Formats: sequence, C-alpha cells, structure tokens
Amino acid sequence: MNILTFDIEEWFHHLDNGEKSDEAGWDRYEVRIYENVERIFRILEDTGSTATFFIIGWIARTYPDLVRRIAEKYEIGNHTACHRMVWQQTPEEFREDVHSSNARLEDIIGRKVEVFRAPGFSIRESEKWAFEILAEEGIRYDCSVFPAGHAHGGMPSYPVCAPSVLHYNGISLKEFPMTTTRINGKQKVFSGGGYFRMYPYFLIRKWTRRCPDYLIAYLHPRDLDPDQPRLDEMSRWRRFKFYYGLKASEGKLRSWLTEFPFTDLRTAASAIDWSAAPQVYL
Repeated sequence: MNILTFDIEEWFHHLDNGEKSDEAGWDRYEVRIYENVERIFRILEDTGSTATFFIIGWIARTYPDLVRRIAEKYEIGNHTACHRMVWQQTPEEFREDVHSSNARLEDIIGRKVEVFRAPGFSIRESEKWAFEILAEEGIRYDCSVFPAGHAHGGMPSYPVCAPSVLHYNGISLKEFPMTTTRINGKQKVFSGGGYFRMYPYFLIRKWTRRCPDYLIAYLHPRDLDPDQPRLDEMSRWRRFKFYYGLKASEGKLRSWLTEFPFTDLRTAASAIDWSAAPQVYL
C-alpha cells in the first residue's frame, strides 16, 4: 500500500522562512501556487495516480477557487491555518487554528474535513495533547507522527511504522505515521520533501521495495518547482536541503508513480481492517 500526499503551501511557507514568516506580508510575494498545483495535476493524470491534498487555511482564504478545483478530483485535508508549528502554540491557540482552518475548507468544498497533518511533523512527546484536540475537532485520520528525529518535531518513541490506532486520554485517532527504513544503521525517512529530492532514484526504488505493506509519501508544490525564488536567510544546511535536486524532482516523481501504484488516504483507510491494526497507547 503506497499513499501519496501533498502539503499545499506557497513557495515561501518554509518553517525557516525568517522575514517571510509574517502573514501580513505574504500577499506581496510572487504567486506560484497555481502553476505548481497544475504541475501536480498533470503528473497525477499522466501516471494514473491519486493523492490527498493537505491545504493551509491561508491558501483556502486567498485562493478558494484553487481549493474547489482540487476538491473536484482529490481528497482535502487540514494543514493548519497559517503553517505554525504545534509547539509554538498553546492548546487553546492550536484548537482555534484547527477549528478555523477546518471551517474554512469545509465552507469551500461543502463536505467534512477529517484528515490532518501538522506542519513540520511538529507534534512531539510534549504536545500529545494535540491529538485530543484533533479528535474533538472532528479529525478521524492523522498524518502528523514522524517516528524518528526531525528538525521541527518528531516522535522517535512511536512504536510502529504502520497504520495504527492511536489512543490518548480517552480519545482515539487512526494514525498514518511517516515511513522509515534503516539507512546506515539508523531509521531514516526517504519518501518525502527534501529527503526525496536528496536521494537518487535507484535508492528510492530500493527502499520502496522494502516497504511493500505500507509507505506514505509527502511532497510540497515547491519540491517540484526549480524556478522558485530563493530565500537567503536560512542556514547554509537548510538552504541546501530546500533547493537541492529541484531540477530532477519532477522526473523522479514521475518514475516513482509509474513504477509503483499510489493512492490517497481515503482509499487506503477504507482497505484497512482497523480492528486488527496496532493499538498505540500514548
């Protein structure tokens, strides 16, 4: 089972975006989301693939027509209102974030939004309270667990790398954690974002074959856009990670989707016997 997801953000919605982190100035920057989403549409159509699109509320508010176009063919998920990391918010702020972005998306597409991913996989051990809020706000399926170290979060203690039922403080969520594989003796992620762009395709193919039962991939529109403007205020390492491999990424993704079948979360969830899935108690 291979699951494909896209986090729908503009090119400047980096978590390391320095001066561009102020929402008040976002409307001053070049608009690239339309052409980048069109690129994704072409890739999916050409390869016969489908995907779930996690959309931030700012995109929905600014470009509701784009959200409607996506929703005509693909599943819509919540990626928070303004792309703030969970650990940067209080529980009250996070609840309002999830609630407002869900409400905006649902108003545009006319149906419930039940899937969520936190920016930067930023639900850590210290933010387990976020799962309770997600369940109370109507989220049924979560994709926020990064079962390894991550620059912005991660939950290395999460015991399984498979679809599982997460239990916390009386609530339960169906969890799709990120896929990891053993690389140089450590569990590493390869199937998303900068990780996908950094590794050559022959390794992506090799590691995908190691995961015949479950793999989840995530990409951003900017991961496929070699002509995007550059942000200079990042560290040298983060700048390398954000821009390395952009010219080859579309071809690599097309090869991946041609060689391996990918589907969306909704289809995958309906095929899982959740009563037999691992039960994880946090």
